[in-house]
Amino acid sequence: MRDEEHGVIYCDDNIQRLALLPRESVDLIYLDPPFFSNRHYEVIWGDEAEIRSFEDRWEGGIQVYVSWMRERVLEMHRVLKNTGSFYLHCDWHAVHYLKQMCDEVFGEQHFQNEVIWYYRGAGVSPRRWARRHDNILFYSKDKEWTFNVDPVREEYAQATKERFKHYIGNVRGDQDFGLQTLNPKGKHPDDVWEISIVAPSARDRLGYPTQKPEELMRRIILASSNPGDLVLDPFAGCGTTLVVAHEQGRRWIGIDISPTAVNLMRRRMGKVGATNVRLVNMPTTEPQLRSLKPFEFQNWVIQRFNGTYSPRKSGDMGIDGRSFFNHFPIQVKQSEHVGRNVVDNFETAVERDGREQGYIVAFSFTRGAYEEAARAKAQGKVAIELVTVADLLQTGPPDLVTAQLITDLPLPKARESAARPSVDELVASDRQAGKRA
Repeated sequence: MRDEEHGVIYCDDNIQRLALLPRESVDLIYLDPPFFSNRHYEVIWGDEAEIRSFEDRWEGGIQVYVSWMRERVLEMHRVLKNTGSFYLHCDWHAVHYLKQMCDEVFGEQHFQNEVIWYYRGAGVSPRRWARRHDNILFYSKDKEWTFNVDPVREEYAQATKERFKHYIGNVRGDQDFGLQTLNPKGKHPDDVWEISIVAPSARDRLGYPTQKPEELMRRIILASSNPGDLVLDPFAGCGTTLVVAHEQGRRWIGIDISPTAVNLMRRRMGKVGATNVRLVNMPTTEPQLRSLKPFEFQNWVIQRFNGTYSPRKSGDMGIDGRSFFNHFPIQVKQSEHVGRNVVDNFETAVERDGREQGYIVAFSFTRGAYEEAARAKAQGKVAIELVTVADLLQTGPPDLVTAQLITDLPLPKARESAARPSVDELVASDRQAGKRA
């Protein structure tokens, strides 16, 4: 694979992007797809992209979900080298169905392990054993594959160390194979891994329900790839696989359908020194931003401000988010010729919020809008700054002029559940925008 084809994050449906990748070009694939549940889907990113085909995948039942996964796994099998490894992360909802599907794609003779990731946590049902693990299915593509045990060896249990201080013979039949000793590099890990989830107070905690601990990914990447190998995560989410791959000297490719997720990954990769990250298929022009679905456009604007999202509730007075430094209210309008009445109403919202300034973002404003903003400012009322999308593309958000000198802006935390649109809202928005297109 050419150099320009790694160190890249694709904003795309992975089935379309995988089809464009060269055959037998990837050394390691790890995927953590959306888990199957007939009853519940948790909105993570808050944009329409994450729920496209939602109804078909989940409401269609487990067989529809497995078929949706199968066509993607077939493409992953195609791009995986003959010496490559494949790890599919899932849970009790679908592991049995997914293993049967993977047996058919890879061949059951190439199944290597079902890794049990055990973690502690709060909250249990009084009617059953506590559910405290995920399942990770490990397949090789062929008869030979990379497996480096030494970098992932574990410390022996103290009881084992004590027992081996004494002579332990190794007699089988009539033959004595001599003294047994412990490997000085440590214990060969088994297929049950006790690794803590990312703690709520952890420095690298971003707050997304699907965020996996770096220790989990480090174990997989160290064992199943070598420095310089290419690692692919086709459901890259908040980018933990890419971060660990970069830190361990591997090349990497990430794919995620959510523009919000891709922006977060770009910034997270910058934190670990990945300076030449390429984003492909991300909106970078006004026509592309006009074509975004409403919540995706709103997310783009709030992220551009490095801001935070406002809770979605009645009475929010049109405040969609808040700016980074001063937490000034932001209102997002995915439209042209925003007029005087919008500015006038937003003035009231900003005053009620107890702030002296706010921002309205749109593609363009009428003369009356500029006059109303100027009038309010001249009369000593709140200052409403009218920001065009062109301004954001060219110079960035207005309250980050000083922040452009600061390279260590914090990564945005996950949206609070109250600030996320519901699945129904996202589906309705996606369909309505599709009709307009």
